[in-house]
Formats: sequence, C-alpha cells, structure tokens
Amino acid sequence: MPTFKIKVKWGKEIYQDVEVNTDEEPILFKAQMFALTGVQPERQKIMLKGAILGDTSWEKVKLRDNAMVLMMGTKDEDMPTLPVEKTKFVEDMDEHELNKALEMPAGLQNLGNTCYMNAVIQCLKSVPELKTSLGNYTGRVNLTQGSDAESITAALRDLYKTMDTGSTVPPIIMLQVLHTAFPMFAERGEQGGYQQQDANECWIQILKMLQQKTQPSEESSKSNAVDQFLGIECETEMKCAESDEEPVKKEVEKFLLFNCYIDKDVKYLHTGLKNRLQETGLEKHSEVLGRNAQYTKSLAITRLPGYLTITMMRFQFKQKEAVNAKILKDIKFPVMLDMFDMCSPQLQEKLKPMRTKFKDYEDWLVETAGKAKGKGEATRKEKQSQDLPLEECEDWSFPDDKGSNNSGYYSLQAVLTHKGRSSNSGHYVGWVRQKGDTWLKCDDDEVSPVHEEDVLKLSGGGDWHTAYILLYAPRKLPKNRGGSESMDTSDTTTTPAAATEGNDKMETS
Repeated sequence: MPTFKIKVKWGKEIYQDVEVNTDEEPILFKAQMFALTGVQPERQKIMLKGAILGDTSWEKVKLRDNAMVLMMGTKDEDMPTLPVEKTKFVEDMDEHELNKALEMPAGLQNLGNTCYMNAVIQCLKSVPELKTSLGNYTGRVNLTQGSDAESITAALRDLYKTMDTGSTVPPIIMLQVLHTAFPMFAERGEQGGYQQQDANECWIQILKMLQQKTQPSEESSKSNAVDQFLGIECETEMKCAESDEEPVKKEVEKFLLFNCYIDKDVKYLHTGLKNRLQETGLEKHSEVLGRNAQYTKSLAITRLPGYLTITMMRFQFKQKEAVNAKILKDIKFPVMLDMFDMCSPQLQEKLKPMRTKFKDYEDWLVETAGKAKGKGEATRKEKQSQDLPLEECEDWSFPDDKGSNNSGYYSLQAVLTHKGRSSNSGHYVGWVRQKGDTWLKCDDDEVSPVHEEDVLKLSGGGDWHTAYILLYAPRKLPKNRGGSESMDTSDTTTTPAAATEGNDKMETS
C-alpha cells in the first residue's frame, strides 16, 4: 500500500506527518485536510512542484516521504460576508431558502447508497448527552496506526461539530473509517458503486465502537456513555418445559436495542414489546434428561436507560432469494411510551414514586385546563414540558444510577425509516423531533420540517417509509407545577401518559 508521511503548508501553519494513501482517491485526502483546517474540499488548491492535485487522480502529483505540499484555501468563517440582501418574505422563498430561514440543521451528502449511515448519524445526534461525551473525547482519526474505535469516535465527534455550523456536509471521513472498521459496509455492486446496507447493523456497530472510547459523566458507575444513557439490563430465566427437576437458570443480559417482535396478532408497539418477554419452544441440551429438550425463556427489565432504542423486527431472511425480506405490516407506535409492564417487580417498586408525581401533575393539568380552555390546554402544556431545559425539570434518573430512567415514561425523540422491500435495498431516512409538534425529516442533504402527525403515519402497511428503529427520550416533569405557570403557551398537542396507559389497556384486552 503506497502510504506516505508528508508535510502540508497552509498559510502560516505547517502540518507534520500527514498520512496519505495514494491507493485512495485524492478527494479522501482533501477530506482529511478539511478535518485539519476547516477548508471545504472544493475550495482547496493543493500543489507540489507546480502540479495541482485533482479530485480523482494522483497522476500529476508524485509524492514521497517528507515532501512539502502547499495548500491554498479559505475556511468558511474567514470567507468575506455578502452584502445585506433585500428582505424576502416567507411566501416568496423556495424550499432551500425556507429551510435556511427556519434554521434547519445540516444535512449529510449521500456518497453512494450511504443513506443508511446518514440516517443513523442524524438520529444519534438527537441524544445530547452522547454529543457531550463525544465533545470531551480527545482522540483523533488515524487510519493506519490508531484503533477502529478511536477513529470512529473521533470522526463522529468532528462530523457533529461540522454539522453544527448548519451547512450540508459530505461525511467522507466518517464513511472511510466505517469502511475500514467494517469492510462489509464497503461492498460494491456490479456497477462499481457501494451497495445498500442495513441501518440497524450500522447503528449497533457504531454504538459498540463508542462503548470503547466515550466516557460516562462523573457521577455514573457505568464504564462508558453508551451504557450509561442507552444500556438496557434484564434478568432472564431459562426453564425446561419437560422436567421439573432441572433447576431454573437465571442470568443477567445487557442490550443496546430492545426488539419488537412482529407476528399476525401484533398491531401495536406495546404488544410486540411484550412478545419479547417470553419465548417458548426453544430447544437446547438438557443435562438432567441427557438429550435435547424444549425450554421457555422469560425476561424482565431491571434497568431502563434514559434513552430507549427499539428495533422493529421487520426483516426475515429468505433462503431461496438470499435476501432480508420486509414485513410491511402496520404497527402503531405512540408518542408517549410506558415501559412499566416490561419491568421486574423490584424495578416497578422503584419507579412508583416518580410515577406518582407524574400522576399528580396530570391531575393538575386536567384541573387547570377545565378552568381555562378545556382538554386541549392540558395536552399543550404536557408537550411544552418536553422542551424545557434540564434545570427546570425534575431529575429523570435514579440518584444512584445517572443516565437511567426513574419513571418508565418516554417521549418519542427520533425515528429511522426504511422504504423498500429488503434491508439491503431501498432508502433510509431519519426523522428527528425539533420542538413542540415540529419534526425534521433528514433525507440525506435535504432537511425539511414536518408535523408530528406525519411521523405517526410511518407505522407501515405499504411501500411508503416505514418505522424501523424508534428512539425514545425520557419524559420530563417540570419542577414548576401546580403553582405559578412558567411554561410557554404556544399551540402544541400530544397525549399525556395517563391516556397512553389507557390506550395500551385497550390494545391488550
């Protein structure tokens, strides 16, 4: 592999020992320089002995170790500002201008069937505690000597920082480190382009890398930020259905995603999640019977994370076609989710004090709404509580486990959808809650506002975008409740947890 360590002079700066692999296209080297300097690749002019480097070939530039390369270009913040434009009204703006005026966040350029990665990145970005931990990470991308976990963590940190500037970003470095760590994501089709990949697999692998390098907050007993804010812990019991003499085997299992199993009877998320709690007909060797026997495995959650990730098990591998075929069935999911029924009796007892506070809060909302504008007022204030800063809310974690969920209540934060018939084809999109009823549809480089009602229509039933991964955030309880009102009164709507529990009971009866 022709790899060189060179020097790059940019203005008064000289970057030492910059690693370059000339087997890769020059655009990747320019992306590397973008990470170092902040100069967008299209504004870079890189020269060696009068030869200018293009985007696709090293033919004109012959590198050697310790060569001094000159780079010219200006980063975004140093570009001269344009003169003040004439005021333009919203109704006169096109879609691009409207998104800019509404302060839409940055989109991610599709680098060739990379929508699966873009959607994952946009959804994970909605977890502020994970972004904070990434921001504190001091490692750097090193494609030749560093570990894969180090490079992926640093690349995601740098990508989020760039995205916070608000302009569309080509995630070249992130894609490169992902391909290096997991060559399966770099597979190419017959035409030479990258093949589509499974977003759920990408989600899992990125989190596993972050587990190795992110740090938890100071008050946490967990070893990393992923386990602290996204880690689920369960107790399992494996019982032999053919022998009462065989002792029940108990274990503790840990997950980053909770699966929602789909069968002909599942119409709602809550039902699919409860299907996860017991598996029958499992076959394994019995020491007591001396042969294979049937087992039943039961599961109960002993630790709820602050942010709960749910995978809709929509894909089944078909041997004949060798493809992960999609289950298109419509499975309704709520804005407000209650996980109390999935928990162990011990955890349920711990959740009750905070749930009582939520119940009192809901009663107060209904009472005050009756004196004001009716039921709609209560639901508006419930939604507003999700937008309050942390200092104005009760702690949503247990004191001895920062990053956990102490109520069992969640609010929908992000949805990753798939459009198509198999996980390795079609198109992935991220949908992220912005504020109130406003969500953002993150379709690669196009980010546009949508209403919460549009997101709830992503439940399946056809070839349209279908929810594949759901990310729930902790439901917030305002400190100021029952007294003077400090919450905004803008027009938003939702369903309180009390109503959600009622819906679940109707569903499972």
